[in-house]
Amino acid sequence: MPDPAFSLGIEEEYLVVDKTTMDLAAVPNEMLDAAKKRLGDHVSPEFRDCQIEIGTSVAADIAEARADLAHLRGGLAEVADDRGLALVAVSCHPWADPESRGTGHGARYDKIAEDIGGIARRLMTCGMHVHVGLGEDQELRTDLMAQATYFLPFVLALSASSPYWRGEDTRLSSWRLNIFDQCPRSGLPPRIDSWAEYRKMTGALVEAGIIEDASKIWWDLRPSEAWPTLETRIADVMPRMEEALSVAAFVQCVMRMLWRLKTENKRWRVYDRFLIEENRWRAQRYGTEGTLLDLGRNELRPMEELLGELEEMMETDAQALGCLDELRGTRRIAHRGSSATRQRRAYDAAISKGAEPREALREMLHGVAQEFLEGVESGVSPK
Repeated sequence: MPDPAFSLGIEEEYLVVDKTTMDLAAVPNEMLDAAKKRLGDHVSPEFRDCQIEIGTSVAADIAEARADLAHLRGGLAEVADDRGLALVAVSCHPWADPESRGTGHGARYDKIAEDIGGIARRLMTCGMHVHVGLGEDQELRTDLMAQATYFLPFVLALSASSPYWRGEDTRLSSWRLNIFDQCPRSGLPPRIDSWAEYRKMTGALVEAGIIEDASKIWWDLRPSEAWPTLETRIADVMPRMEEALSVAAFVQCVMRMLWRLKTENKRWRVYDRFLIEENRWRAQRYGTEGTLLDLGRNELRPMEELLGELEEMMETDAQALGCLDELRGTRRIAHRGSSATRQRRAYDAAISKGAEPREALREMLHGVAQEFLEGVESGVSPK
């Protein structure tokens, strides 16, 4: 078979808020219609009435992905701004009660809510999904999925953007994962050794009528049902577009490195799920500021230090893919801190100036909304 293209596709979910109060707002029908007229099928409703999703076209490289994402973010921001609304790319709203929100447009979301029962009352989270095109070799997808699971905690730590929930600091960097993990068929993927095994597993659920197809399997990393890709789903959504692109480049480079090792008759060690779960938890709890378990040395090391070693291993792949600057951007995120770190700094700064807790959260969220507009194609400018 031909070499994989390692093409990119990015999906992002956003919260819609009143641009003055930063309170959640339902997506008006006219806004969704205007967005679809402007952006086509690249925009769609999401699970809650205050959420909206975009999806890029298939991008040959990170430059194409940047142009498409800037167009989609900018166009949607302008449509929202015309209606007194704004978009925030954080994975949880800092103070809103999810039980006060209805489901999104379409019967599909009502069906999901019915299927997952009371879990739906808390489910109001936003993520970023990164698709990497691997071609028609199905065995390659399952082979790389088993190896790529090791890298998922790094993706989570870099993207973490949900430290606040219902007005309180959760002391986690990604509260979103705490909520989404309650859904069925979520979390780390099981170890699967062949495409036939994957199809047998998922086919059992389809045949029993539990799910319509494998798109209802919500693992952190899965073979896409619609495209010949591996889809990384563990990431929180990120306010800054450039940081989102750096995380996407990291995922893309991981896939190419693993493929390259395969062509050299090598492979990444598939570690026990128990150990990956520990690093997943540490990334969820501490984000970029914490340590991860070095599974080669069995010792805790700073996340930034481990990330630097991985980047050195993937430099050849980044150069081949044309995303070396973006890959290096992950080190900048790790050094400066993810969105969760910035949100806490902004909140603390507001409190130190005398703001009440709710007002400090509101001021912080205004800053997040301004970050969303950095580098996008839009007539809306950051204040």
